[in-house]
Amino acid sequence: MFSRRSFIALTGAAAVAMASQRSFADNSAAYFTLGIASGAPRPESVILWTRLAPDPLRGGGMPPGRVEVRVRVARDPAMRDVIRDEMVATSDAKAHSVHYKCEGLEPGREYWYQFSYNDEDTVIGRTRTTSPNDDKARIALAYCQHYEAGYYAAYRDLAEWMPDLVIHTGDYIYEGGVGTLGSYMRDVGAGERRLFETVRLHNGPEIVTLWDYRNRYALYKTDPHLQAAHAIAPWIVAMDDHEIDNNWAGAIPQDPEKQTDLEFRVRKLAAFQAYYEHMPIETPPWVKGTESGLLMHGAFRLGPAQVHLLDTRQFRTDQPCGDGRKAYCEEANDPAQTMMGKAQEEWLHTELKRSGAAFNLIATQVWFTPYRYNAPPEAPVTNLDSWDGYPLARQRLADMLATGVKNPVFLTGDWHTAMASTLYQTPFDTRSKRIGHELVGSSISSGCPWARDMEVTREANPHVSHLNGKQRGYLRVTVSKKDCAGDFRVVEDAGRPDSRVYTDVEIRTRDI
Repeated sequence: MFSRRSFIALTGAAAVAMASQRSFADNSAAYFTLGIASGAPRPESVILWTRLAPDPLRGGGMPPGRVEVRVRVARDPAMRDVIRDEMVATSDAKAHSVHYKCEGLEPGREYWYQFSYNDEDTVIGRTRTTSPNDDKARIALAYCQHYEAGYYAAYRDLAEWMPDLVIHTGDYIYEGGVGTLGSYMRDVGAGERRLFETVRLHNGPEIVTLWDYRNRYALYKTDPHLQAAHAIAPWIVAMDDHEIDNNWAGAIPQDPEKQTDLEFRVRKLAAFQAYYEHMPIETPPWVKGTESGLLMHGAFRLGPAQVHLLDTRQFRTDQPCGDGRKAYCEEANDPAQTMMGKAQEEWLHTELKRSGAAFNLIATQVWFTPYRYNAPPEAPVTNLDSWDGYPLARQRLADMLATGVKNPVFLTGDWHTAMASTLYQTPFDTRSKRIGHELVGSSISSGCPWARDMEVTREANPHVSHLNGKQRGYLRVTVSKKDCAGDFRVVEDAGRPDSRVYTDVEIRTRDI
């Protein structure tokens, strides 16, 4: 077996990051400027991804037409024991992206891969198939990586850890326009001010067209630490809101007074297409007239952990009381309100009931944990864009978890705040039945202006055992047959790509 130390020395995170940064900076990577990735791992298959983009920030730069890219897969990091050597076709119809499904693999083992085109080779990537027989699972949780708000030191640290799987729960890109470089103080309430930064800039105004979305993904993917994190482990991914439009819900944009129904439908299709073109996922978006969609939810078994990746944007009803933080309105109690849609909700219930895993991980974009921003006995003021805004949908899932699902643990993103909680069948009632836990790492780079609001109401949320909205980072999760442990990694200074990353706290679900 090739040792972890030897692998890092040969093709590990530091080498991948250096190669990626060097190739983009000096243009020696003529075609593979956006790196490589793997994803959707199964016991016998994995998706391998790259994209030909000699001019990545201006549409990609490839001439129209069909080309073939060579892909090789090996059992060893030196690429001597090659088991696949094939040519894969792509074209401008999919931005010259490559999605190669490598099948017939062995469960629960590492593989290495490399793409080639026109005498140019990519760095060598590492991937791993899944297996229900593994003794443990090492999973990294990442989300919310606003390019302007900080560098990706967290991804450098993630790559060095070499997890079995990376879960990205959304906000891979942000749709907004160009900010202003520099540091600034922001009022966060009660006269307190905190420091925020814009360290680098987006490449244009708010994105709405396919051209725009492609260029924005390309900008994010030129980051060497993000490329290293993709090259080191397989990812499973699902959108949150900023991949299309802030706080969108189903067919409803954030600002319907500024976007017609048709305009938003066209924008969604462009966003779905660009997302597919830049992610290691198998299925392209479906299109029927002006309607479109993208399959993102799915179940993945890694030894003692079964991961249920949810899609809580595409099928949800509009926020019944609007988004933002406020008390419930009457419409919130309409049984028709849904977070996942009927079909996905039924799928999740079926998967959870038949799961034989020691721990059932539920990866969702927004917090399942209730969190109030005021003190009792007043009616709770909550974030209505999260599960708090869909109380009956959350209660249906909570009641189902209470029937005996084994060790449910939610892994969540969106709120730019590290958090650990114990979940109860009745929200805010710690006397009701315990049904599971939720672990949330901090955002990769996106700031948290509402961190103080959460800190001052912490005592009104006794079910929350850890909270940190001041620092950026990610979550390491290690699952064994008897335990689920979260290692909350935080970045010392998100304004520096070489910042130190360290453990803020380690939490085992059995202890909270």
